[in-house]
Amino acid sequence: MTLPATMKALDPESPGGPEILVPVERPVPCPGPGELLIRVAAAGINRPEIMQRQGKYPPPPGAPSILGLELAGQVVAAGDAAGKALIGTNVCALVAGGAQAEYAVAKAGHCLPVPSALSLIEGAAIPETLFTVWHNVFQRGAAKAGETLLVHGGTSGIGTTAILLAKLFGITTIVTAGSAAKCAAAFQIGAGHAIDYKQQDFVEEVAHITGGKGVDVVLDMVGGDYLPRNMKCLAVDGRHVSIAVQGGAKATISIVDIMVRRLTLTGSTLRPRDATFKSALCASIREQVWPFAERGEFRPVIDRTFPFARAAEAHAYVEAGDHVGKVVLTMD
Repeated sequence: MTLPATMKALDPESPGGPEILVPVERPVPCPGPGELLIRVAAAGINRPEIMQRQGKYPPPPGAPSILGLELAGQVVAAGDAAGKALIGTNVCALVAGGAQAEYAVAKAGHCLPVPSALSLIEGAAIPETLFTVWHNVFQRGAAKAGETLLVHGGTSGIGTTAILLAKLFGITTIVTAGSAAKCAAAFQIGAGHAIDYKQQDFVEEVAHITGGKGVDVVLDMVGGDYLPRNMKCLAVDGRHVSIAVQGGAKATISIVDIMVRRLTLTGSTLRPRDATFKSALCASIREQVWPFAERGEFRPVIDRTFPFARAAEAHAYVEAGDHVGKVVLTMD
């Protein structure tokens, strides 16, 4: 196959609003050892891409400046002999950047085969949120069957993925959302309980739902003053996992409360982690989660798709926060 020398990509030269997202010409990247070149069929849009476009989240060292952390498409070239067997296959991939382009390079160890039960659009909507939720809820948070999980932002990409995974693994979810309509959407996806945080105090509601026991795990992307409130929601031996600080990076908490109730406070960021960690995480997902995807029992919630030429509109839609699930760019 003869590949083009250049491609269209979303690679703004300076920070700004959605209107700066005009496709530009960039060289088609070349895969190195252990890497695959993928002709992108679709790419997910996530909060980190919004922040990068705004100048608030620069790519880690060595990562492409082109936007996009997840994609799906066909492998068209490999950087070494080991990857040649994958040429012609459809994969979805987690990347540190570069997904929102016609071609992208991904580590072979960070790719998953797109099963016949899923479309490439669905495949593109999976990696970023699945890798994040699997690591933070199931590995760091050690959630297991019979437990209860509190998730803020229940209709976000992270929230909907957490609901879907929890349901598959026998975990009850309590989610918060910003409207009655979003609470209804969360129920439809599979949440056990949904709290409209604009109308109800989620701490009181969690106590009522759990009979005063509290939840076993909290997945939080708000931070700030939510942390001490989340701690009030935790059961004895509960685990709190922070993955973002949209509401602030600092909080005042009671160390005595942590000691007396044996609470665990942890958290992580995914994008800067090294390739070895991401490969191990991908392998765990392939073993534990991917059989559900292959049977069509796990598929992402997709709000809508936008063609690549309307990327500015897609980013503005995600930034407004009215979506339920994932928003995906398609390469036409």
